[in-house]
Amino acid sequence: MNYIIREIKQNEINLLDNFLYEAIFIPNGVQPPPKDIIKQPELQVYISLFGKRIGDYGFVAEVDHEVVGAVWVRIMDDYGHVDDKTPSFAISIYKGYRGYGIGTDLMKRMLELLKKNGYKQTSLAVQKSNYAVKMYKDLGFYTIAENDEEYIMICKL
Repeated sequence: MNYIIREIKQNEINLLDNFLYEAIFIPNGVQPPPKDIIKQPELQVYISLFGKRIGDYGFVAEVDHEVVGAVWVRIMDDYGHVDDKTPSFAISIYKGYRGYGIGTDLMKRMLELLKKNGYKQTSLAVQKSNYAVKMYKDLGFYTIAENDEEYIMICKL
């Protein structure tokens, strides 16, 4: 599949609403939550006023002039929060575009940018049953904490 990875444009920030919803891992057989779940404060930390704070970075993947995936980071008190100097990842690829390496390429591009900007590490939270755990490990993330449902992972840059 042919795609390009580029910085998110200011007029595309609103797309993060859709990608945040798509980033919610829903195990097989579980009913998806309503779309307005992203209005919950614990999810709004990922997108509220994105691009207005230092350390907000985002990339999108585009196929045939359509944005099909996004990765973004910010320093926030989210599920993957480690400290106030470590940006946390959010990533989402629309279902029909998963499995083509787009997520891996988005992650690599963001890791390169964070390293170039002087960050020492980055973090994320991921459901233990999420197939993306393998991708994160392959990219250098490792578990530093866990609970019944999630791993908290970091990657040294």
